[in-house]
Amino acid sequence: MQINRLLEIIYILLHKKSISARELAEQLGVSSRTIYRDIDALSLAGIPIYTEKGKGGGIGLLPDFVLNKSILSEQEQNEILSALHGLSNIKTDDTAQVLQKLSATFNKTATNWLEVDFSDWHHDADLFNDFKVAILERRIVQFDYYNSHGENRLRRVEPIQLWFKGKAWYLKGFCLTKQDMRLYKLSRIKHLLVTDEHFSAREFKDASGDSAQDTGEDLQMITLKLRIAQEMAYRVYDDFISREIERQPDGSFLITAIMPETHGVYGFLLSYRSFVEVLEPAHIRRILKDEAEQISKKHS
Repeated sequence: MQINRLLEIIYILLHKKSISARELAEQLGVSSRTIYRDIDALSLAGIPIYTEKGKGGGIGLLPDFVLNKSILSEQEQNEILSALHGLSNIKTDDTAQVLQKLSATFNKTATNWLEVDFSDWHHDADLFNDFKVAILERRIVQFDYYNSHGENRLRRVEPIQLWFKGKAWYLKGFCLTKQDMRLYKLSRIKHLLVTDEHFSAREFKDASGDSAQDTGEDLQMITLKLRIAQEMAYRVYDDFISREIERQPDGSFLITAIMPETHGVYGFLLSYRSFVEVLEPAHIRRILKDEAEQISKKHS
């Protein structure tokens, strides 16, 4: 990846007075021509890098150049290192290496103030790496996808982004079959193949993923209006954010929240037992009533 290589070149030059293009090329596993292109890119970015011909010449940085003073403020350095600490929890291949190099370059150790545990994914870390490659290199992916009804269909997708929402990971991408944006829950993706087919970036009106047209066929977004009894106060503030909660004079809660309509949301609502009443939408109210009747019949 070019950005990694550019950082590597700066890192090497900060610790060497000068080095030849051939030596750099050998260390980085690229051609001398690629090294000269990288030098041009660094120069355009404002890095005071120079080349000197003849015996004793080579590639170097101006003696008074210091990376952490010339490009990034103290706060920006801390933000970068903290962000890389967070990324290191999902164990992508090159994050730890970049973190180590930047920490040495900035001459500081980042305070790991935020711990994010993605332990459920440690057994399948290759999934993150494969999607990362596909997204950055704009390569079409192909996989089997199991929807909420357990139906399995082959999908060919232009991957746009990995998205963490509502305690689950999703792939946001352009479905080549549906010719539309879709969200795919990563836990339902099997037999992922990153193909050698490349795609061009598309223009999208809304890249946030919050609108209904951006969701997959089994992830239609709905606006839930709920009344939850005060006995569930300990859960309300865990399950909903403050702007979704309206406390009532009798101690109960009125909740307005947007969620994807899946079987999971029915189970979530039923977990509140008799302490929840669905006010809207009407069809969710009917579904919960039917589910409760079925449960009652089985236990009568």
